[in-house]
Amino acid sequence: MSFAKAQDLLRLAQMAASRRGGVSLEDICAEFDVSHRTAQRMTEALDATFANVSTTDDTERRRFWHMEAPLPDRLQPRQETAIEALEIAARTARDEGRIRHSRALEDLRDGLLARLNPRDALRSEADAEAVLAGLGRVTRPGPTVALKPAVTDAVIEALRGPFRLQVCYGPQGAAPRVIEPHGMLLGHRSYLVARQPARGEDILNFRMDRIHEAQVLNESFQLAPGFSLEIYAAQAFGVYQDPEQYGEVVWRFTPEAAERAAEFRFHPTQIVEPQDDGSLIVRFKAAGWLEMAWHLYQWGDKVEVLAPAGLRELVVGHQRSDFDALP
Repeated sequence: MSFAKAQDLLRLAQMAASRRGGVSLEDICAEFDVSHRTAQRMTEALDATFANVSTTDDTERRRFWHMEAPLPDRLQPRQETAIEALEIAARTARDEGRIRHSRALEDLRDGLLARLNPRDALRSEADAEAVLAGLGRVTRPGPTVALKPAVTDAVIEALRGPFRLQVCYGPQGAAPRVIEPHGMLLGHRSYLVARQPARGEDILNFRMDRIHEAQVLNESFQLAPGFSLEIYAAQAFGVYQDPEQYGEVVWRFTPEAAERAAEFRFHPTQIVEPQDDGSLIVRFKAAGWLEMAWHLYQWGDKVEVLAPAGLRELVVGHQRSDFDALP
């Protein structure tokens, strides 16, 4: 938004707050010397920017926009993003064991909600929850690929709808494609989980770093029936999904590495089985052999793949005995 448009939006907000009957499209056209369609876009921006906007219709079916609140509090920016940010930060702190930080962030979130009126608090919580339900964090050791802020912002806005996205994906110059976002998997390489209607009903993964541009379309859609991002994410060890590789995974850690391995949560569905000889067996169901191999390499010769055979063949001959430390 340009500086001039921002000034116009603030002036419109002041008009809606100061006029007892509110402001109509005709009032906006006359005050700002704009077309009817531009006036409509200005009211859309007003509603999207401020949480305390309401509308009424008169007997002639003309719509009026109001700013509801005592004078010092009339300009109230919407709070969904702040609530989302505090909740994500609190969850991250909790996952990392920083309980004091987690509680402090949760207190800030609760205080912010308490300052809103009940209607706005309910709407902010609902919108924030829609985004949080679509963010599945998959944490694995190693570096991460940087994401484009504008693309991430567009994805979050689309999840809130949910709305379709038009993206430029893959090599530069590729034709735009329309997709239906169902969530994001955040890890060393992040993926957008979505359907692409032109390719059918299957849920697909799109690498976030390969999305060059993203535009939210004013087109809503129905999420896939019964879809759960948590269940979907648990089908992979990292973020890569491959139905043909999905199955039971069994690793045996030597007695020297068993205590350290017991500290790890390799997968949400894992079962840990201490053995009489001091070794440790870990079982879970997932796909993504390559990501497993990347992780297993860090354990050197202190881990043995019992299943599946494909993963065992992938790592055989690559276990080193000269690592100075375990992960």
